[in-house]
Amino acid sequence: MKIQIQNGTLIDPAAGTEARKDVFIAAGRIVGIGEAPADFHAAKVIDASGLHIAPGFVDLSARLREPGFEHKATLESEMAAAMAGGVTSLVCPPDTDPTLDEPGLVEMLKFRAQKLHLAHVYPLGALTMGLKGEAITEMVELTEAGCVGFSQADNPIVDTRTLQRALQYATTYGYTVWLRPQDAYMSKGGVAASGAVASRLGLSGVPVAAETIALHTIFELMRVTGARVHLSHLSSAAGVELVRAAKAEGLAVTCDVTVNHVHLTDIDIGYFDSQFRLDPPLRQQRDRDAIRAGLADGTIDAICSDHTPLDDDEKLLPFAEATPGATGLELLLSLTVKWAREANVPLVKALAHITSAPADVLKLPAGRITTGALADLCVFDAASDWRVDPQKLKSQGRNTPFLGYELPARVRATIVGGHVAYESR
Repeated sequence: MKIQIQNGTLIDPAAGTEARKDVFIAAGRIVGIGEAPADFHAAKVIDASGLHIAPGFVDLSARLREPGFEHKATLESEMAAAMAGGVTSLVCPPDTDPTLDEPGLVEMLKFRAQKLHLAHVYPLGALTMGLKGEAITEMVELTEAGCVGFSQADNPIVDTRTLQRALQYATTYGYTVWLRPQDAYMSKGGVAASGAVASRLGLSGVPVAAETIALHTIFELMRVTGARVHLSHLSSAAGVELVRAAKAEGLAVTCDVTVNHVHLTDIDIGYFDSQFRLDPPLRQQRDRDAIRAGLADGTIDAICSDHTPLDDDEKLLPFAEATPGATGLELLLSLTVKWAREANVPLVKALAHITSAPADVLKLPAGRITTGALADLCVFDAASDWRVDPQKLKSQGRNTPFLGYELPARVRATIVGGHVAYESR
């Protein structure tokens, strides 16, 4: 279908440009920007007057709950949530059931996702069999099946010799290893960030050292192996500073933070509100401020939703017993815009953290608006506020710390591969 998006303000974060231009789409690709190609006749016209046209968003962490956890969410429900949030490309961690440690499971997931004709799904393969931290998976076969990297999800490898061998294996073939910097012993049993709030509430704490010790180990192994590593979900000021130093040293490292940690601190837990039970836990204001500074200066590459849909039974529990996680696909744009306004960051620069920068982490030609590129686009209204109502979320998971919040930026249309996959009025 030939589509014209007219009268909108085009934002291309990769180029750092923002200008009023029309976009012309044919055969699933962008065929013109500003001026229509010869003999172009649109079958559908989207009026974007007063709206922004941006690349489809790229989310580096979204659990789709298939296979194995369909009682929490389904591929259909979470892909619908992605469309409502303008997310056209997403990475799913390997902690499904069964774990994504065999090529057949990866191929099945990708086939199911492709049949829906919605967001592009990029699975991470398990770094070790069953995520047990013992036997390394067959990374070559998993890559051929469609994996874009290898991860332990939230299961750290205790044996550093195993981690070293895994990094060596990945380096041999040029694969990226995705690691959560979290020491298994320092974080064991913790449910909140160590500090005054956790002490006052009587909650077991996870110290900053759980992150920094893991980072020191990872960086030392990177120096030994030459591995390329993506660090998932930084949470502390000390961790951000270590990453800043590692990048200055020239280590091949990238990193992300969750959109929750861009806004929230441990004080937001209030009186044991389990909606704020997250992993990694929310830390102090100085940590949140360091995360914002790291985003502004480029130390932190990307913002992810860390989308984790849960059922009510997992959240309607005492704080320490509740399952950590929050839904986030539908909030990624709005919370990014909210941060940009609060931190006085230009919109085009802020959106780079959810478009071109995560696409660069994945080494994909996504997150950009250029002639000839796949037509993955989001049309949104930056001036329109909306209330986070759990009953109106597309995700099957209704759990988020932002329930009831008034947030900026409403998605009006999502286009994937030249197909209008979502429209709102």
